[in-house]
Amino acid sequence: MPLATTYAFLVFAILAEVVATTALARSDGFTRLWPSVITVVGYAIAFGCLSVTLKVMPTGIVYAVWSGLGIVFIAAIGWIVYGERLDLPAILGLGLILLGVLVVNLFSKTIPH
Repeated sequence: MPLATTYAFLVFAILAEVVATTALARSDGFTRLWPSVITVVGYAIAFGCLSVTLKVMPTGIVYAVWSGLGIVFIAAIGWIVYGERLDLPAILGLGLILLGVLVVNLFSKTIPH
């Protein structure tokens, strides 16, 4: 599989996980139907796409990128959409996560470039 296709699956997995996690926060402990359905379907899509990337890329690298970007996107959605506050240490920590994802993707020899 071409690397661009692998990254497309990884991006789709991240987006599906972000949608699922956002819905999970609104499902009220799985007591609200539609947020619960979106959560389950979103995670199923996320893990399905993630499994495709694992055929090409190392598990640790895939998981680091998937979880790291998911954390940053969820924090951004919480801040922008739901007015959740982020203090300076949180923002710095999220920046370090982004920096780590960039370093892994740009300089690691474990990912075929």
